[in-house]
Amino acid sequence: MSDDILSIVYLLLVLALVLPGFIYMNKNKKIFLKNLFLWVLIILILVIVSYIIYD
Repeated sequence: MSDDILSIVYLLLVLALVLPGFIYMNKNKKIFLKNLFLWVLIILILVIVSYIIYD
């Protein structure tokens, strides 16, 4: 249980480090939404694969 919480904390800290640069580089709304969609898709694929492997 504590490993799950620690993993979430690490993910949030990495997100806090990456998000300002991501927003700065994507000032155009169309490009921002496209890149955001791609990142969400990548994260969902990684979560699904990790559930399949570790479950």
